[in-house]
Amino acid sequence: MSAPHVALFDASVGETPAERNVRRELDATVTAFKVSEEEWPEWPRADGSWPYDGVVISGSQTSVYDDEPWMETLDELVVDLHELGVPMLGICWGHQFLAQALGGCVADMGEYELGYRRIERYDDSPLFASMPGEFVAFETHSDEVLRLPPGAVELAGNETACQAFSLGPTFGVQFHPEYDLETVRSVVEGKRGEGVDDDRVDAVLSAATPERHAETEAAKSVFENFLAVVEREPIATTAE
Repeated sequence: MSAPHVALFDASVGETPAERNVRRELDATVTAFKVSEEEWPEWPRADGSWPYDGVVISGSQTSVYDDEPWMETLDELVVDLHELGVPMLGICWGHQFLAQALGGCVADMGEYELGYRRIERYDDSPLFASMPGEFVAFETHSDEVLRLPPGAVELAGNETACQAFSLGPTFGVQFHPEYDLETVRSVVEGKRGEGVDDDRVDAVLSAATPERHAETEAAKSVFENFLAVVEREPIATTAE
């Protein structure tokens, strides 16, 4: 069987490691679209078909409720793909965007969740197959999903926010399973002067050791599990 072909919607702004990180962790053929720069797949195609087996939506430095034309286009696209039954996985901002686009609510938390955090599973979702009931993942966000879309299931959480949800073959995770240690350190350092005080930045950086980062290995299983969903999920590949 050939590797699944996944479209990556890169919502990050400017030059970031988002595409590199997803390509490293996803055992699939990946075609990336820098959607924050209005780079889009052809849709709808002349024959009405969708050419990819699944979709991953990256994180972003923006907020999903910002008034940006590219976000309006992305909103319409993900609603279409959800209705087609195309498996989608949103990461951090992508998690929030999917929740909002499908009828949920996202809002400013008033603070950052930043660092290595423990997350508790609430549901035996295929996204978490073979993963422990609690696992560690890296977090960096100041918005959260306040209300899930109608019919969605909360899959995981902690004391701060909804950490994962599903709605059919659409999934969102608030944490960053794709981050390597280099990305963690760069992102944390970049929070200086952005509402996170230096003492907190220093504390998170001091905890960003190879040993601590190795604890996030279980969280990376969401990529393998998502691809398992992609490979078995029947997709209506044409628009009505």
